[in-house]
Amino acid sequence: MASTFTAFPVSTTTREARSRSRKAGAALWTAQGLTAAIFLIAGASKLAMSMDMLAAASPLPALLLKFVGVCEVVGALGLVLPGIFRIRQSLTPLAAALLAPIVLVATIVTVATMGVAMAVLPFVTLLLSLTIVFGRTRS
Repeated sequence: MASTFTAFPVSTTTREARSRSRKAGAALWTAQGLTAAIFLIAGASKLAMSMDMLAAASPLPALLLKFVGVCEVVGALGLVLPGIFRIRQSLTPLAAALLAPIVLVATIVTVATMGVAMAVLPFVTLLLSLTIVFGRTRS
């Protein structure tokens, strides 16, 4: 077995910890990208729809849905841009934390109006948001 020279000896446990840290980072980035895509699509569709279409599609007021659409688009950008540009990375868990109540309400409204089966996507998005909050505040 060939040995690699390093200036400072690195123990096996340190290597394992680095490997776990890289895997956790990759998993968080995957969760962030997926969550950002979901929020970007949901927010952009709310912003693209007319007020009449929004009013017909939901029991909530159309103006509220437009506001939620803006929050979703800005939140989606907040999930990925700080990490990409390595500036103010503390904004990522904040964005995820502020998006979580929106998705919680979306889950509740979806269950009330369309049933439990249709609420799976908002619920999974809520879990992803909370995972990002906890994963990025620990690092």
